[in-house]
Amino acid sequence: MIAALTEWRDRLLGRGDAAITVPVFDGALKSNSLLEEAAVFVADTSAQDLATDGTSLFVADGHCVQRYEGDVAHQLHRFENTVTALACIPESGGGVAVALDGKEVRVLGGAHDGQRWSQVAGRRLNAVNALSATADGRLLATDGSSAHTVDRWKHDLMGLGRSGRVLALTLADGQSQELASGLAHAFGACEAGGSVWASESWRHRVVAMAPGGRKVDVTDSLPGYPSRLSSAVGGGHWLTCFILRTQLVEFVLRERAFRERMLAEIDPAYWIAPALNSGNTFLEPMQGAQLKMMGIVKPWAPPRSYGLVIRLDDSGRVRYSMHSRFDGKNHGVVAAVECQGQLYVLAKGSRRILRLSVADVETGLQT
Repeated sequence: MIAALTEWRDRLLGRGDAAITVPVFDGALKSNSLLEEAAVFVADTSAQDLATDGTSLFVADGHCVQRYEGDVAHQLHRFENTVTALACIPESGGGVAVALDGKEVRVLGGAHDGQRWSQVAGRRLNAVNALSATADGRLLATDGSSAHTVDRWKHDLMGLGRSGRVLALTLADGQSQELASGLAHAFGACEAGGSVWASESWRHRVVAMAPGGRKVDVTDSLPGYPSRLSSAVGGGHWLTCFILRTQLVEFVLRERAFRERMLAEIDPAYWIAPALNSGNTFLEPMQGAQLKMMGIVKPWAPPRSYGLVIRLDDSGRVRYSMHSRFDGKNHGVVAAVECQGQLYVLAKGSRRILRLSVADVETGLQT
């Protein structure tokens, strides 16, 4: 009863979950063009995820897993299904873990070769979108939604999905555990200081799994929808935001009748919703003078797609960020991993893998 009254009050006054305000890019999140100006490592790729063992870069490229030695790719594995998530397991002697079509997690190579999972806690896997190995011999996995597959994330957002899970898979014996459920699209998890952090995309936050199943905010009120996390050399983590929040989308999410008609009657490509890339057709909901005046992008133009990587410290505070802004192309960033002083960034919207020197980025931001 109290929850219903609180929801009614918030909708009446435009507070809480009913607010359509969006955090601005300021301070450590101030906009720049670092991602847009980054070197293109691989172009025109169908990559879905990145991983590293500290020495080499591994890429989940469509139905394949590739390993890069310098700039040269070597195919390690090929599958009948799309690899939707990838992780390296260094302690197993070079093994990798993959998620296939989001419905099965499988280990290949190393001491745990052949381990696989298709269900956890009595529920089948449906949209596994991220994997991460821990120091104690587990795999952390996020199952984004029980209602929609990995590629239907937009349907989950516009349907106000709340069925994401964070899972722990034990490599040695094949056991599994559900660490958290009921998340608003789980997309990315990692070990952090003895606990587990996970991205909860539709609530714009990273949470830590606390004893008893509680979720404690690590960083919240992000201006974008967070996705995968990876460890940074020297401490802290890299966090990607694959799409950006706007007041227009926040408003649509709160207008049930309009949203349900849009989902039922309009092609998903033209929904008033975020996208991994934009500017490709005149049929998009935001275009022309709404975004530009006399050829100049308006400072307040709402970006339908964006590129964003955030560097977090050990406590989850934002240290700095790297952007590909509204008028750029390297949008839809879904993964970032650090390997031998280089940060490799997967901009899925532009079908590119970017490469930046971490030292050069940090030096440039300090000057």
